Amino acid sequence: MKGLRPGAMARLALLVLGTLILIPPQLVAMRFGRPFYFTRLFQKLVCRSFGVRITAHGEAPRPGEGGLIVANHISWLDIPVVGTTGPLSFVAKAEVATWPVVGWLSTLQRTVFIDRMRRGATVGVASEMGRRLQNGQSVVLFAEGTTGDGTRIVPLRSSLLGAAHEAVRGADEAETTVYPLCITYTGFHGLRGGRAERSALAWYGDTELAPHLQAMINSGAIDVELAWGEPIRMGRKLSRKEATRLAEISIRRARQEAVTGRSRA
Repeated sequence: MKGLRPGAMARLALLVLGTLILIPPQLVAMRFGRPFYFTRLFQKLVCRSFGVRITAHGEAPRPGEGGLIVANHISWLDIPVVGTTGPLSFVAKAEVATWPVVGWLSTLQRTVFIDRMRRGATVGVASEMGRRLQNGQSVVLFAEGTTGDGTRIVPLRSSLLGAAHEAVRGADEAETTVYPLCITYTGFHGLRGGRAERSALAWYGDTELAPHLQAMINSGAIDVELAWGEPIRMGRKLSRKEATRLAEISIRRARQEAVTGRSRA
C-alpha cells in the first residue's frame, strides 16, 4: 500500500495474517455458542498492530454478570479498544454491516445492527439487547448516537437505554446495570496530546475511512485511557433519563480528569 512506512507495513502484514488465522476458529466457536474468545484475541491484535497502549481505571463488568456499557464514541478504534476488556458485543448503525471487511468482521463480533431510517427498528434492536442482558451478556452502546470530534462529549441519548431495559423479561421488577465508560485518547507518538491531536485521531463527519486507517497505522504509539464509572442501577427506582444523566456526568468527569492529567483518588 502506497504511503505506508516500513514499520507500518510490517504491522499491517501482522494484522492481515492474524485475521486469516483467527477467522476459521471464530466461525467454529460461533457455531457452538462460544463467540467471544477469538474476537477478543482479534481486538487485541488490532490494538497491537496500531500501536495502541491501554490504561484502565475502575471495574469493568465481570464475565457472566452482564450489563449495558454506555460509552462516548470518537473513532472506529473505540471498538477494538473496548473489545479487549472482556466478552461483549456492540450496537452499531446498519451501514457498518455493508462496509468491506469491517462489516463481515462486525458480524463475527455478533454486533447488533440498527437501521435508523426504518421506523420500528429500535424495537427489534432493543429486544435483542434485552435478551442478551437477560442472559448475562454485556452490550456496548455508544449513546451519543454519533462519533464526536475528540475534543468534547456529545449529549447522551436515553431512548435506547430505556428500550433495552423494557425488553428484559419482568422489566417492571428487574433492574439493568449501566456501566459508564469514558474513552479518551491521551498520547500520540509517545507524547501527551492536545486538542489538535485528539481531533486528528477522531473519525467523524465526512472523514473517509481508508485515509484515516492509513494515517492511524503510520502514527506509531497511541495511548488511550478507559475510565469505568460507578455502576448505575436503572429500573424501579431510577428512570432511563436519570440513569443517562448520571452516566453522562460520570463520563464528562472522567474525560476532564484524563485530559488535564489529574490523578485519581
